[in-house]
Amino acid sequence: QVQLQESGPGLVKPSQTLSLTCTVSGASIPTGYYYWNWIRQPPGKGLEWMGVISYSGSTYYSPHLKCRTYIAGDTSKNQVTLQLLSVTPVATAVYYCAASKKLIVGATAENLYAYWGQGTQVTVSS
Repeated sequence: QVQLQESGPGLVKPSQTLSLTCTVSGASIPTGYYYWNWIRQPPGKGLEWMGVISYSGSTYYSPHLKCRTYIAGDTSKNQVTLQLLSVTPVATAVYYCAASKKLIVGATAENLYAYWGQGTQVTVSS
């Protein structure tokens, strides 16, 4: 059973960098043949796919977040990290880590993902 757990600061100030961690158990990031996605849901809105890192370390990002988003894998800790630079209040959302068995860039249909974390609330406010 693969389990994902997001963690990070609940409050970030505008213009700062948002950093989140997804800790994976039940599968090895580099050898489990999963794709590790970050998805967020702003209040009152639908899911937004942000980016993904493959088991081989390749990354793909949403076009409108590409210049400010970085996803990396830490194989020693079996974690996937997300950094979002220069955040504004628009970045306020619940952030999810989700694992897929195929590369599905941009998809937000929940049933396309094999596993989801419980999500972590991030508020951007001064």
